[in-house]
Amino acid sequence: MIDDPWFYVAAVPAILIAGISKGGFGGGLVVMSVPILALAAEPRVAAAVMLPQLLAMDVMGVRAFRKKWDKPQMKLLLPACLAGIAFGTATFHYFSADVIRLIIALIAIGFCLHHWFYRSQEECRQQVAVVPGAFWGAMAGFTSFVAHAGGPPLSVYLLPRRMDKSILVGTMIMFFAAANVVKLGAYGYLGQLQLQNMTTSLVLLPLAFGGVVLGIYLHHRVNERLFYRICYVLLFITGLKLLRDALTGML
Repeated sequence: MIDDPWFYVAAVPAILIAGISKGGFGGGLVVMSVPILALAAEPRVAAAVMLPQLLAMDVMGVRAFRKKWDKPQMKLLLPACLAGIAFGTATFHYFSADVIRLIIALIAIGFCLHHWFYRSQEECRQQVAVVPGAFWGAMAGFTSFVAHAGGPPLSVYLLPRRMDKSILVGTMIMFFAAANVVKLGAYGYLGQLQLQNMTTSLVLLPLAFGGVVLGIYLHHRVNERLFYRICYVLLFITGLKLLRDALTGML
C-alpha cells in the first residue's frame, strides 16, 4: 500500500469530487481526480488507483440509469472509444511521466477554458453524426485511458445534440462504465494493477460510495453554480501547476 501521507491528502478530495460528480452534482468534474492525485503521485499510479473507484461508482450509476440512454449514439461512440483505448494501450510505453503530466494539464486547462468561453446555442440538426461522433468518441477513449478525462471530449459531441437531460446523463454513464471495464483489462495487460496500487484503492473504496451518496444529497440542497465555479477554478490552478511541473521536467 502507498505510505506517502501526501498521497492521501490528495486522494481524499480527488475521490470525493469524482463521486459527487457521478452522483449527479458537478457534471463532468470527474476530470479533476487524476490531476489532483498527480500532484502527489506519478500519473500512471494515480490513474491505476482511481480506476477501481470509478468502477464502483459506475455500478451505482448504471443501476440508476440502466433504462435511460441513447442506443444509436452508443452504437457509434463505443467502437470509437475502443479504438482510442487501443491507441492509448499501444503507445503507453512511449509516454514519460512528464508527457502524461503535460497531457493531463492541457486537458484540465482546456476543459476549463471551454467551459468559460464556449457557449453553443445552436441545436444540431443531426442527432447521430458519424464523423464527429467517431472522432470525439475516440478522443474520449484515449483521454479516459490516459487520465480518466474522457468527459470533455464526449461532452463536446453530446451536449450540442440537445438530448433529454436524463438520457444525456445515462448515455455518458453507460459510455464510461463500458470504457472503464475495457480499461481494467488494458491496465492489467500493462502491469498497472499492481498489488500496491490495488491495496491502496481498496482502502479508499468507501470514499467512492460516500462521494456518490454525497453527490445525490448535494444535488437537492446546494447551489450547484457556486460549486461549479469553485471546482473549475481549482481545476484550472491544478492544470497550471501540472503544466509547470511537466515543462520543467521536460526542459
